[in-house]
Amino acid sequence: MKVAVIGGGAWGTALADLLARKGEQVTLWARESEVVESVNRHHVNEVFLPGAILAPSLRADSDMAAAVRGAETVVSAAPSHVVRPVMSEAAKAFASPRPLVVSASKGLDPDRLERPSCVLAEVLPGGTPVAVLSGPSFAWEVFQHQPTAVVAAADDHSVAQRAQRVFSTSYFRVYSHTDVVGVELAGALKNVIALAAGILEGLGLGFNTRAALITRGLAEITRLGVALGAQPMTFAGLAGMGDLILTATGALSRNRMLGVALGEGKTLTQALAGKAAVVEGVNTARTAVALGERHGIELPIAREVANVLFQNKPPRQAISDLMERELKAESR
Repeated sequence: MKVAVIGGGAWGTALADLLARKGEQVTLWARESEVVESVNRHHVNEVFLPGAILAPSLRADSDMAAAVRGAETVVSAAPSHVVRPVMSEAAKAFASPRPLVVSASKGLDPDRLERPSCVLAEVLPGGTPVAVLSGPSFAWEVFQHQPTAVVAAADDHSVAQRAQRVFSTSYFRVYSHTDVVGVELAGALKNVIALAAGILEGLGLGFNTRAALITRGLAEITRLGVALGAQPMTFAGLAGMGDLILTATGALSRNRMLGVALGEGKTLTQALAGKAAVVEGVNTARTAVALGERHGIELPIAREVANVLFQNKPPRQAISDLMERELKAESR
C-alpha cells in the first residue's frame, strides 16, 4: 500500500518508519529541506529524531503533490496550528477514490478553536474518510519497537477499523473507537496538564502535588469533553488517562520538560530557545481556556498554565490561587 505521511517531526517520522518496516511504500513529506536530505541520504531524521536509523525503504520529499499522489492512506502529522494550510495543499493532489486520512496531530486550531478532524473536514474533498490516532506513545519508544497501545477513532466504526488495520503491528496495538471528540480533546488537553506537572517538578514539589494535579486535570479535561459531546469513559482509557499519565510523568515529554524549565524560573522565550520541535501545550493552553469560555466550562488549571505562559504569573502564585479557590464537591 502506498502511504504518505505529512509532517516530518518526530511523531510523523516514527509512524512513517513503523509503516515502512511493515512493508508499505511510504513517503514522508517534510517542509524542511534538511530533513528530506537527512532521511534520503543517511536514513535518519537528524533534526527531529536524531539517532534513529530509519527503514531503508522510507523516502522523504518536500514536493507535496509527489508525496501524496496515488496514496491509499495519508497520515496528517503536522503540528496542529498548521494542519489547515498543510492539508489544504495535500488535498489538491488527492486522487479518486479518496484515500483514508488519519489525523495524528494532538492539539487544537488556535484561530477557530477546532479539533484537527474538524479542520480536515473543511479542507478535504467531500467523502474523504477520516480517522484520528491518539494515545500514550512517545515517538522514540515507538521507533524502538517498545510495546505500545493507542486508539484509532472515527464516527464510522468501519473507518476506525481500517485505520486500526493500517497501523497495527506486533508491538503497536491499535484499539478502535467511535468517540472522535473525546479522543481528540484528550490528546490535546493532556499537554496542558503535562506543562503544569513539569512546573510543579521545576518548583521542587512532590508526589502528593503531582497526583492531585493529574487527577484534577483529568476531571477538567473530562468536564470540557462531555460538554462538547464526548463519552465520559473515553477519558478513562488510553487516549485520556493513558496519554495524560505518560505525558505528565515521562522523561521524554516535551511539554513536561518545558514546564520544568518554567518552574525553575525561565521565561517562556528562554525555555523555548533552541528547540526545533513544537511544544503543543503552549498554544493549546490559551486555546483551551477560550474553548471553555465559549461553552461555559471552568478550566482552572488550564487558565493558570496560560497565565504563567503568557502573563508572566509566578508559578507559585498560580498554585496558591488554585489551592485557595472556593471549596466545592469533588464531582464538580
